[in-house]
Amino acid sequence: MKLYLDNCCFNRPFDDQKQLLIHLETQAKLAIQDAILKGYYQLIWSYILEYENAQNPYVATRNEIAKWHDQAIEVVMASPPILEEARQLMNANIHQKDALHVACALFAKVDYFVTTDRKLLKKLSSLDKIKAVNPITFIEELAL
Repeated sequence: MKLYLDNCCFNRPFDDQKQLLIHLETQAKLAIQDAILKGYYQLIWSYILEYENAQNPYVATRNEIAKWHDQAIEVVMASPPILEEARQLMNANIHQKDALHVACALFAKVDYFVTTDRKLLKKLSSLDKIKAVNPITFIEELAL
């Protein structure tokens, strides 16, 4: 099973863990990563993940996230079909970077797009193009 974790998902463990929901999402995200390392799931990486992570001003965080590139079975690069899909997603009021993440995930034919971005999840649920879930929902659905 192929998974795409977007940038906000990768950054969740570095957010304020005093908030219960953030802490729970972090634990779920870490469990997903552990399952990837154990070979239960396959990680898809993309050029937009690389770009966004490179913009992170916190070097330690940036370096920790960058390590996941090496765990990916596929790195999706920009291409005309991905950019066209992203344009269509942007026409559905999805922000540019989010649209690029989703377009890369669609191109890679992932089984799940995992994000902690509630607004994006709501928008994607109305499009019915991709199975988009929060890390907690992923854990619930797959009973990790």
